[in-house]
Amino acid sequence: MDALFKKYEGKIPNSLLKEVKENLPDKVTPKKAEAVLQRVYEECQLAKVDAGESVGLIAAESIGEQGTQMTLNTFHYAGVAEMNVTVGLPRLIEILDGRKNLSTPMMEIYLNSPYNKGKDIKKIALSIKETKLADIASEFSINIAELIVEIVIDEGKMKAIGLDTAAIEKPLSKAVKDFEVKTDGNIVTIKSTKDESLNELYKIKEKIKKVHISGIKDVYQVLPVRRGDEFIIITAGSNLKAAFDNEYVDSSRTTTNHIHEVLAVLGVEAARQAIINEVFKVIENQGLNIDKRHMMLVADMMCSSGAIKGITRYGVVSEKTSVLAKASFETPIKHIISAALVGEEDKLNSVVENVMLNQAVPVGTGLPSLVTKIK
Repeated sequence: MDALFKKYEGKIPNSLLKEVKENLPDKVTPKKAEAVLQRVYEECQLAKVDAGESVGLIAAESIGEQGTQMTLNTFHYAGVAEMNVTVGLPRLIEILDGRKNLSTPMMEIYLNSPYNKGKDIKKIALSIKETKLADIASEFSINIAELIVEIVIDEGKMKAIGLDTAAIEKPLSKAVKDFEVKTDGNIVTIKSTKDESLNELYKIKEKIKKVHISGIKDVYQVLPVRRGDEFIIITAGSNLKAAFDNEYVDSSRTTTNHIHEVLAVLGVEAARQAIINEVFKVIENQGLNIDKRHMMLVADMMCSSGAIKGITRYGVVSEKTSVLAKASFETPIKHIISAALVGEEDKLNSVVENVMLNQAVPVGTGLPSLVTKIK
């Protein structure tokens, strides 16, 4: 039987061969097994795209047509009313434009055992959430006589996160370098080493409210949820690199919807897969059906240069060699004038420019055939 499978190696993709191997009945005869493999091979050949097939056009139509059926309501609440996620057409535009500033960045943090079974889940969720000084302080005041800023710390909130007042001193000293920071019980005082004016002290009081004390930066909300037989933590705000630094986080499964972050932390292959997954999620959410290969083509196009380029006039469209194709997208006059100034030439090799000039498009069976004869 192994010799039979070896015969079809290279003809049929390995993933399909493996699937056939797993699903064949135990007592199957070699003749029947060969008939199955031959049928799979024939189906594979039929599934291949013909030379000259305008895959770009088909993908554009496939995604564009379904996109018109999408809802425009931007937000959907993830389990609770406070946590909203951008869905529908606005999210699709956000992904395909390759935007760096998302309206609702979020992560799904998977945990290692035993935490994924619910052990200390609340404590872990609170330790992930970014804590600023304003979150744990109950009062900020300025002592005008002694020119010091006083902060009263809420000990209950400190205990919930698992911090002590000593943990506040270090980040505060870093944030206000020319000031002396002292803690006495639950009161923290900040005194200037120089004679500062009252106005400067007021500025310092406002500045220290935003000082990062603990947790993952930019994660402003956390929500532990049960998924199947394990607990995961959904966050509002995203910082993948910092999340991976925690030993209780399962870095092989933790994801973010911020594609540029995936690119920076995991590389371009992972970013390409993230684009496919995110587009697929949006489409599935809307109850639409688009073939995954169309999304893969778009993702390949966006990541082909090793960075993420959106489908905008600054991204993918700017790389086109044809002047007319660039002009067909946005700002036509600008493109035509700049091309005229440098005497650019358009070879009319692609689809868009030939459609504009009412000419036959260089795709399909009209393509020139191979010169050499295949033996």
